[in-house]
Amino acid sequence: RDGVTPLRGCVTGFGFPGSVCVSLGVGAECRVGPEGLVKLGLGACVTEGGGVRVEMATNYSPKDDDGEQHKSRKPDNTAFKQQRLPAWQPILTAGTVLPAFFIIGLIFIPIGIGLFVTSNNIKEFEIDYTGIEPNSPCSICANNSTWNTTCTCEVHFRLDQPFEGNVFMYYGLSNFYQNHRRYVKSRDDSQLNGDKSSLKDPSKECEPYRMSNGRPIAPCGAIANSLFNDTLALYYLDNGTRKEIQLTSNGIAWWTDKNVKFRNPTGDGNLSTIFKDTAKPLNWPKPVYDLDPTDPHNNGFINEDFIVWMRTAALPTFRKLYRLIMKTDSLTPTLQQGNYTLHVTYNYPVLSFDGRKRMILSTISWMGGKNPFLGIAYITVGSICFFLGVVLLIIHHKYGNRNTSADIPN
Repeated sequence: RDGVTPLRGCVTGFGFPGSVCVSLGVGAECRVGPEGLVKLGLGACVTEGGGVRVEMATNYSPKDDDGEQHKSRKPDNTAFKQQRLPAWQPILTAGTVLPAFFIIGLIFIPIGIGLFVTSNNIKEFEIDYTGIEPNSPCSICANNSTWNTTCTCEVHFRLDQPFEGNVFMYYGLSNFYQNHRRYVKSRDDSQLNGDKSSLKDPSKECEPYRMSNGRPIAPCGAIANSLFNDTLALYYLDNGTRKEIQLTSNGIAWWTDKNVKFRNPTGDGNLSTIFKDTAKPLNWPKPVYDLDPTDPHNNGFINEDFIVWMRTAALPTFRKLYRLIMKTDSLTPTLQQGNYTLHVTYNYPVLSFDGRKRMILSTISWMGGKNPFLGIAYITVGSICFFLGVVLLIIHHKYGNRNTSADIPN
């Protein structure tokens, strides 16, 4: 009546002609003023006849009349939800930036020099035996090489310096894309882990190397089918006498691969009995249970050459560990300076994909094999930081004392 008091519910009289009936939801209200009924909330105020009727909003529900309040969408008044958490922001000044640049440079440069010198102290020798060149001793084998055919050749080379400590022999391949998506997926890890059901029914990811003549292939897939199968032997020529270098295959695979990821199926009898209802991969000359005739504990899925090959490489040019040459005499080098012969049983064809094959001999250090990149990276970053520190110091010395407060807007 006084133009301020809101009307709720149904009111009759109050000196008005007719009645005022207000039926509103929670939060909706109207008031009476000189200009008539004025909307304050969610309802719609309509004058009708001699009285007043208030129409409801479209979102009205009977629950509103029960006095239930709408749930507020306002975030809780907490430091986290209202973004009032304490924050820290560094203030970059010449007194903090310049020492940081100089400290980074003085730390990174010595570390880089140490890594680079350590890498250069690692001895490494590499020889290509692909046989692409006509005068190469393996050219005949390369031109006639196909899967399941055997050819032998010998490559002569000389070591100009002795190799101390344990020596690692690698085989290397070029232009071989083991990182292709379909190639990487073409395997059955359950089968390789010794699961008997996967042995009889391999995963469909192994197609088209899943079945052969109605029998499951073990191991299935393109990775296993393309297993590197060249045989390398090393001889030292000592005054016309040919001495074979002892090569060790034990310990070339990762321990987790050998003992966790790869397992032979369990069963009665030997491995030939367990794998009797399976077929060998198409490109293999012999079945999986006969990969190493000299060591019965190195056959089946736990053969270390097979395990090393199954760990796919990320780049098309890669090397994989083939054998270890252990140091046996502390008084003589593991590989003496002199002439050597690499005897190759050439089984693996690479000319079809323009690939190359090589043999690498290498020692190692506390940082691994020969890799100068890390040392060069540290030296480069340290040098850049030190140079930027000198430049910024000169700029600060020349222009830092100027009073620039007048340029700062209020």
